[in-house]
Amino acid sequence: MDANLEAVVLGIVQGLTEFLPVSSSGHLELAKWILQDEAIGEQSLLMTVVLHGATALATILVFYKDIWRIIRGLGTTSWNDRKGFVIKVIISMIPAALVGFFFEDVIESLFSQRIMLVGAMLIVTAILLYFADRAKQTTKPVGYGDALIIGIAQAIAIMPGISRSGATISTSVLLGIDRAKSARFSFLMVVPLIFGKLAKDLLEGQISMQDDAFFPLVFGFVAALLAGILACTWMILLVRKAKLSYFAIYCIIVGLLAMLFSGWLI
Repeated sequence: MDANLEAVVLGIVQGLTEFLPVSSSGHLELAKWILQDEAIGEQSLLMTVVLHGATALATILVFYKDIWRIIRGLGTTSWNDRKGFVIKVIISMIPAALVGFFFEDVIESLFSQRIMLVGAMLIVTAILLYFADRAKQTTKPVGYGDALIIGIAQAIAIMPGISRSGATISTSVLLGIDRAKSARFSFLMVVPLIFGKLAKDLLEGQISMQDDAFFPLVFGFVAALLAGILACTWMILLVRKAKLSYFAIYCIIVGLLAMLFSGWLI
């Protein structure tokens, strides 16, 4: 496949699955297994970094008003809800940061085309989405204890096949948090983690630029950005309308197929 076209495909997949509750990591592992290509989605660390940077930017563009209000709130001397929101985001980051720091090698070992595991975790995602879709409506805001629990869900979602957005939004809704607030918190809480990971990779010098990589990176970035904006906006509407069961059905089908074929062919 042409490098530019492959970059666009990867960008679209990353942009959509980063926000839709179907697990971007799980779909990446399935793609690698189906095509028997270890380079899929990770042709270079730089491509991975660029695509994740694009989805982080998509989040910022969709929630720019909220982010600007938070920044303005941080500039005041008195305590306010915006400062409280930042503290909650920091609390939510702690579990994933600890898991990433202490279990990096274990995490990397999970991303070795373990299709049976991916299938099983997709079904776990489906179960979460199913129950969240049937949770009662409420206007409860995110509390500090809630932020920690949602953060634990985000840490668990490091496993391939468990959707990060699906796990965090479902956990929020099951805790009784308003659906719109759940989606908003879920998407904003991951932005610092993404930029933190990007900074870590840059500082460690793990990123290299190939001579012919410029245009694929540009095409991949634009595709991921546009797909991310679309998926993020769409996901907010779906959560408000309690339409997560559609994704639950999809995850069950893909998960069962993955488990079935991995058992037959491996």
